[in-house]
Amino acid sequence: MFLDHSMVTMTVRSLSIKTLFLLWISHTSRCFASSAELQEQPKTIAVIGAGIGGAASAFYLRQEFGPGVKIDVFEPAEVGGRLATVKIGNQEYETGGAVIHPLNLHMKQFIDTLGLSTCQDVPSKMAIFDGSELTFEESDWFIVNFLRMLWHYGLHYLRMQMWVESVLDKFMRIYQYQQYGYSFASVERLLHAMGGDDFLTLVNQTLEEVLMAQGFSQIFINDIVAPMTRVTYGQSVRINSFVGAVSLAGSDSGLWSVDGGNKKVCTGLLYHSKSELIRARVVSVSFKARPSKTGPSTSFYELNYVDDTGTGHSLYDIVVIATPLHQGKSDISFSGFSPPVPSHFPGSYQQVFATLIHGVLNTSYLGVTRPASEFSVSDVLTTDSDGSNVYSLSSVAPVHVPTGYSRPPASHSQVWRVSSPRALSQEELRRMFLSWDSVSETRWLAYPAYRTPTRRTPPFILHSRLYYLNAVEWAASAMEMSAISARNVALLAHHRWHGQTDRIDQEDLHMRLRGEL
Repeated sequence: MFLDHSMVTMTVRSLSIKTLFLLWISHTSRCFASSAELQEQPKTIAVIGAGIGGAASAFYLRQEFGPGVKIDVFEPAEVGGRLATVKIGNQEYETGGAVIHPLNLHMKQFIDTLGLSTCQDVPSKMAIFDGSELTFEESDWFIVNFLRMLWHYGLHYLRMQMWVESVLDKFMRIYQYQQYGYSFASVERLLHAMGGDDFLTLVNQTLEEVLMAQGFSQIFINDIVAPMTRVTYGQSVRINSFVGAVSLAGSDSGLWSVDGGNKKVCTGLLYHSKSELIRARVVSVSFKARPSKTGPSTSFYELNYVDDTGTGHSLYDIVVIATPLHQGKSDISFSGFSPPVPSHFPGSYQQVFATLIHGVLNTSYLGVTRPASEFSVSDVLTTDSDGSNVYSLSSVAPVHVPTGYSRPPASHSQVWRVSSPRALSQEELRRMFLSWDSVSETRWLAYPAYRTPTRRTPPFILHSRLYYLNAVEWAASAMEMSAISARNVALLAHHRWHGQTDRIDQEDLHMRLRGEL
């Protein structure tokens, strides 16, 4: 059982001023005592990767270790990683992570801290395509959509939303833990702190298995659930049910994005953290121990890297790897470690092509017989069928929505984003579009290929002061998951550096709060 923060607030308000003053003195003296016991802060920290995970790591490491530490962030490509945009005409459009959930508290904190704005909302309508025709099409009226769902699937859709909400309620516990400085040494321990054994079960059962066990029909799973997992992760309902719940949360209202592009969060966090961005590719990490004149030997991590001018190397007290250590994603080698640190962990990443086309949609491709001027659907999800060769087809607004912008009807030329497992052929483009004047294709190894039962996730701790942020992706891949992992790794690095083991792998938050009050 967890103590709700509002309960803590009410309890504190009920205390007398004198009692609060004594508690403050006691707490302050404990802080001063613990600060005196802390060893000297690290002098140098390296972060490898400047996507959302790496940028958030730099931000949180600065919070934990203060202004004195030098933080270097290595990134050979564009800052933002899988948050990226492309320019079509005079506007930019998202090609990577596009939407953020309203309950993603770290992402909300980032834009508040950085002074960024959310993108103007553009109304949208969804339809589901089975490869030959639309099996469901949203109306402009909520009551009509509700009655259609009720007619075809009974209360399954409402029950699905209730199940997702129950998962999200437990998920939110991680913010309380992190607010009070708790960290976890493994993905499994982090998940257990959120949802106990239930969450560990979720990552080892398929979404299909869990929903079937709760009485959802196979027809509902095929028709409604599978299109949602395909649009989010390009995978079927046989993904693990934890990442499946994250996928289904994407059907909630209130999803948002950052005005000017989500990658602005990454550049903003790097600037705010006062990190130095080093445009170089890290090729190896070595553990080095050196004798000391005054006492025990000291140890460092040596990073060898390549940039436009040649090769270089630097020594660091702490290293955070914020790029996937998997085949096709990274070629970092490790030496001098016992036990050895692998260059690649088991598993593979799902290949997804994001193709942006500026053109006129061929609505007959979707089996629509009415005039294109009357077709106002913006997001077409697809079922897991042989006739569907794409994951989704969406009309996309620019990352900065001009004042007075409205989504054009399908009879007009506009930018469409097609998500598919492979590159679109000219023949496929001709079937989907009547005409086009611009095509931009981005190939992503976007997220893990989720299989169950889930093999043991990679560790957060690769060595004494070497950390692996992307381990969390094997539970679920999302911007907020990377931010949570970044916060966890920064706390973990701080607590381990200062020997504060009472803040690692503990699930006694409610007991501590009760004791302090």
